[in-house]
Amino acid sequence: MQSLWMVASALFFATMGVCVKIASAWFTSGELVFWRGVIGMVFIAVLARRQKVSLATRYPGMHAWRSVIGTASLGAWWYAIAKLPLATAMTLNYMSSIWVAAFLVGGALLAWAPVPGRGGRVPLPPMQGPLALTVLAGFAGVVLLLKPSVHGTDAFAGLIGLLSGMSAAFAYMQVIALSRIGEPETRTVFYFAVGSTVAGLLWTLFTGWSAWSWSHAIWLLPVGVLAALGQLCLTRAYASAKTQAATLVVANLQYSGIVFAAVYSVLLFGDRIDAAGWGGIALIIGSGIAATVLRQRAVPKAPAEEH
Repeated sequence: MQSLWMVASALFFATMGVCVKIASAWFTSGELVFWRGVIGMVFIAVLARRQKVSLATRYPGMHAWRSVIGTASLGAWWYAIAKLPLATAMTLNYMSSIWVAAFLVGGALLAWAPVPGRGGRVPLPPMQGPLALTVLAGFAGVVLLLKPSVHGTDAFAGLIGLLSGMSAAFAYMQVIALSRIGEPETRTVFYFAVGSTVAGLLWTLFTGWSAWSWSHAIWLLPVGVLAALGQLCLTRAYASAKTQAATLVVANLQYSGIVFAAVYSVLLFGDRIDAAGWGGIALIIGSGIAATVLRQRAVPKAPAEEH
């Protein structure tokens, strides 16, 4: 089920990207971050009230860290977009799935230690290697589709873009940690929206506010709502991934957002995708399917009942 949550999250974020692209003609990046946070806060607060979920938390520090690292990732990504070719910036940011896989597989290898009193070792989780390869295959599909280039680019901006993907991975791991201690998705997403609001406000105080027009501002509503829905689905996806294998599948399926974005670019903005791009899309989809199949094989079967 966590696979469907991640695919839904990718679709919401890709659709939000279309609205952001339209709204960016009238609003600055700081304003978009601010209004995304404000609208998201209101939307999540209403949803939490309907679900009878309290927004009070006993773990403010963990939520603060998730908000800080998530907002930092967003800011680093947008800085990279401003300084680097768009395809390069997007590819560096989507390396977050690679970092998640590296953290999980690396952690599993470090835990592969002798068992006290038995002389053996803790067995590695099943399918770790093949699942990590599906993440790499999905990233290869992203590279084929986006065709990033480093020729003549700013090395510092490239480093910032790389850090955007790494910090996003830390944010996702924090989401997993929050879910493990029982924090509901609505609460986690609400505090991230609070962090986005504060960061967007501080950003806009330096860049200034744009002229207000209701015909333009109407695009801010879907940006905030779709961002909240995307965050809810993403948080549910990682929260419901109870094993490392399931988390690797979720990380891989995040690449589907690139596929949705590519379809939107063709249908709505008249962009063209060449043969290599379509091959990348096929590789992304294929790696997602392979990861799901491998995940099913990694789940141990329940023993048959004796009669």
